[in-house]
Amino acid sequence: MDIGEKIRTIRQQKKMTIASMCDAAGLSKGFVSNIENGHTSPSIATLQQIANALDVPMAYFFLEKKDRMRVIRESERTKTVSGKMDGAIEHINFTGHLRMIQSELPPGGSTGDGHFHAGEEIHLVLKGKVLARQGDDEAILEAGDSFSWNAAIPHYVENIGDDTAVILMAITKSETKF
Repeated sequence: MDIGEKIRTIRQQKKMTIASMCDAAGLSKGFVSNIENGHTSPSIATLQQIANALDVPMAYFFLEKKDRMRVIRESERTKTVSGKMDGAIEHINFTGHLRMIQSELPPGGSTGDGHFHAGEEIHLVLKGKVLARQGDDEAILEAGDSFSWNAAIPHYVENIGDDTAVILMAITKSETKF
């Protein structure tokens, strides 16, 4: 999709007429029509005026489809059982640098012996009771509690409750496979 098509799509999604967008951007209808139809290319200054009128960051016009919104339906999620972990991992969504997974640990289950990888992690305990340990730091967390850490330092999570623990995690890009 070229820039003109992106402008038209956003304008139509916002239910703006070409006239109202042109008024907001201070541009002529004919000129914007030519941009939307791919007959001319806007300068950076013009593109900024259009972005302001549409209330979107100018960078949006340069994003490839793969860098924009990504939808993964629940039925499309990949589910794995890791040899390193005693539980199951559900891969919820990911971008080039960030991924979100949901982990289920059975009672007594853990993430294994102090694994580590490049990146950062944020965890939200959705269900259960877990022990999170990293170096000298440790905490017991229950549903609704969250924790984060630099994942390059060995870390460990163990389900210390009587029921399966469910943890939602956001993890920046790493080389480690779960």
